[in-house]
Amino acid sequence: MAEKRNRYTDAELEEFREIILHKLEKAQKDYEMLREGINNLGGNDITDTSPTFKVLEEGATTLNKEEAGQLAQRQMKFIQHLQAALVRIENKTYGICRETGKLIPKERLRAVPHATLSIEAKSRQ
Repeated sequence: MAEKRNRYTDAELEEFREIILHKLEKAQKDYEMLREGINNLGGNDITDTSPTFKVLEEGATTLNKEEAGQLAQRQMKFIQHLQAALVRIENKTYGICRETGKLIPKERLRAVPHATLSIEAKSRQ
């Protein structure tokens, strides 16, 4: 009978750390791009157009900034989840379902590296 493990090995945790660091780097770049869009650091704004289109442009710009703000908030939350996963790797609790206490399958963690629930626990919610 196979031995039941209660945590991933250091080598497995290192594999997950690499996956998370890669996703974290991309997420931070995406966040910065969204922030630049919100802050209009690119310079494309209503000041670049003629007065005739200012009213339409202002409305569209406001809507775009609101959407970008919501996306930026979601991206920041994703970054925080990835950072929390790195902390769990450090204290060797990564990959353990917080409801069942069982190991979350590697396939799930490769797809969703910040997961804290197994599919079993997630489907119960």
